[in-house]
Amino acid sequence: MLTRPPAQLASIRALIFDVFGTVVDWRGSIIRECKALGRRKRLAADWPAFADAWRAGYQPAMARVRSGQLPWMTIDQLHRMILDELLARFRIEGLTEDEIDHLNHVWHRLDPWPDARRGLALLKRRRVIATLSNGNMALLVNMAKHARLPWDCVLSAELFHHYKPDPETYLGAAAMLGCEPSEVMMVAAHKDDLRAAQACGLATAFVRRPREKGPKVKVDVKPEADFDYNAKDFIDLARRMASGVPRRLPT
Repeated sequence: MLTRPPAQLASIRALIFDVFGTVVDWRGSIIRECKALGRRKRLAADWPAFADAWRAGYQPAMARVRSGQLPWMTIDQLHRMILDELLARFRIEGLTEDEIDHLNHVWHRLDPWPDARRGLALLKRRRVIATLSNGNMALLVNMAKHARLPWDCVLSAELFHHYKPDPETYLGAAAMLGCEPSEVMMVAAHKDDLRAAQACGLATAFVRRPREKGPKVKVDVKPEADFDYNAKDFIDLARRMASGVPRRLPT
């Protein structure tokens, strides 16, 4: 088991959060905005499929950067590259360059999950809270403003010119916060993100987001005994951390 005893968890000084899917509802937000665009421009498209395809292009695009096929690019730039391909694939025509650019920046305007603001405020009472997202700095700052997210600090993979789950991101975030890796906890709804952070010596908190990919897609929300915390949402995580009972699994 890699979980830490309560005494070590008490030394956690900072929580760093994955953002897309963990803090904000990317899918629902994009579908809502695309539907509104469709009504204004009289465009017919399968907007849920469009949102899913946009997100699905994210990992392959980052892989092309990692392999050297593409130079370093921000997530805004990768999103635009994917968007241009999707507009052609879905036969969406008649948008001006300004409208396409505005649509690409929908990722700056994602709405939080219902528990996010209150849960983050509770977690912030005792520890520093910060992002650690592949989203670029401008995206994360604008999103925080839009969604009224109470971060102490915004950290992005852009600062390290590495994307998660590269170790440079987790270790770099800890260093920027003036912490040892063991003093930082990664909070995410994605187990691969947590495993990568865990391999770098960070504590881990898994938060369930069963509707991240929509009502028809089953998401793995099973608690895992090797994560330091398993929680239903951010409010539940705050309560568990305040109680000092780390490994009790949610029912």
